[in-house]
Amino acid sequence: MKIQFWSVGKKHETYVNAGIEDFTHRISKYYPVQWTIIPVPKNAGMLSDMDLKKKEGETILEWLEQGDYLVALDERGKMLSSEGLAKLVQTRANESTKKLVFLIGGAYGIDAAVLKRANFTWSLSDLVFPHQLVRLILAEQVYRACTIIRNEKYHHS
Repeated sequence: MKIQFWSVGKKHETYVNAGIEDFTHRISKYYPVQWTIIPVPKNAGMLSDMDLKKKEGETILEWLEQGDYLVALDERGKMLSSEGLAKLVQTRANESTKKLVFLIGGAYGIDAAVLKRANFTWSLSDLVFPHQLVRLILAEQVYRACTIIRNEKYHHS
């Protein structure tokens, strides 16, 4: 199984880049992993919030392949414990999912059509975080899930 992190927006900011790279490297010891930064449409400033979200959604839906398991990060999603995330990852691996995609939407969230396509909608917290920090938290939590699956020392319950 391959793990992919997709995020709409700019490349990683320097203040989170080292952490993202570190956790991504750690994950790669368990699964092939890759980040894809989905660029904001060129005419974004001329679009309404809804039109921008829709255009981003169209790009995401074009990039997804039929068998991809999509986890959309959205504040209205279901919360998981670290163990719950580990179970989700392990279940996907057990069911021979080829690609597990974690999606962080753009500034205005994720388009309804993408949320409808999502296999699971996940909320990290009741708190709202900057997208850059969500990338770091996501990478760390997926790494933590990998260590839980392998019963390694990183996670202390």
